[in-house]
Amino acid sequence: MRCFYSQELELELPLGHPFPMDKFRVSKDMLLDGGILRPEEIIDVRCGVDPLHLRRVHETSYIAKVEAGALDRKEQIVLGLPASPRLFTRSATEVEATRLACHAALAEGVGVCLAGGTHRAFREHGEGFSVFNDVAVAIRDLQHQQPNIKIMVVDTDAHQGDGTNTLLAGDPRVFTYSIHVPGNSMTAMARVTHGSLDVETSRYVEGEMYLKQLFVTLAGALDAFAPDLVIWVSGVDNHRNDRVGQMYLSLKDIQRRDEVLLGAFIKNRIPVAVLYGGGYNRQPEFTAKLHRNTIATAKKLAAAYRGL
Repeated sequence: MRCFYSQELELELPLGHPFPMDKFRVSKDMLLDGGILRPEEIIDVRCGVDPLHLRRVHETSYIAKVEAGALDRKEQIVLGLPASPRLFTRSATEVEATRLACHAALAEGVGVCLAGGTHRAFREHGEGFSVFNDVAVAIRDLQHQQPNIKIMVVDTDAHQGDGTNTLLAGDPRVFTYSIHVPGNSMTAMARVTHGSLDVETSRYVEGEMYLKQLFVTLAGALDAFAPDLVIWVSGVDNHRNDRVGQMYLSLKDIQRRDEVLLGAFIKNRIPVAVLYGGGYNRQPEFTAKLHRNTIATAKKLAAAYRGL
């Protein structure tokens, strides 16, 4: 199972910033130190991405502003990250890691980006720590090569992927599924942007109710759409100790979610690209642990995919 990562994913942020930027490196180290991944399974991603890929999704003027570190104060507040040329490098590299993970999934059954899931980036601006929409960029790249490919975005992050929904709206080759807390946007720019299927949970939903909603609705969507590839924005901000997720799932609930979803994709021979999505636990290292657990489950079940 190939996992895509880069040292460029880490960006120095002001002290006390809410985004746990070190979770990518820490979770990667946990996967290696625990023997879950071998060093050769972690593919180092080159710095940046071909600008053509970004331009298929984002306004050229917006890309140029990010690259120059020229986002104004309001844009930085909505984005939640400080502007700098390093921000462009970090974000473009994350997009490339997701793009490569999707190609690996199609080739091998399972591909992983040890980051990604920046589902709140729009064509002309970023929101909620999402600079470029890696999901939409990867999909447009795949469609360029395989015009008739059917792709399902399964988003179990606690927040709706409103950027992804907007960028992919009206494309019959794409199905966007999201289960989230309504109105939980992390920014003042809350809006309703419907995807193919939006499942709204109650605020502070507990595990049993959440999992029942998820399993029933997603099973129906998978049967109806029959995707050639799933891009899964996993998310671990569903945990009860998360700062902003507004859900009340336990560690075991999230593990159960991961096992059932990945098991369903693999049993039905649906290639899956796994992305991190959000996670802002009050115990910072626990965020990395939750992401590590998701990838550990993917690794365990990837062997089963080859054996089917």
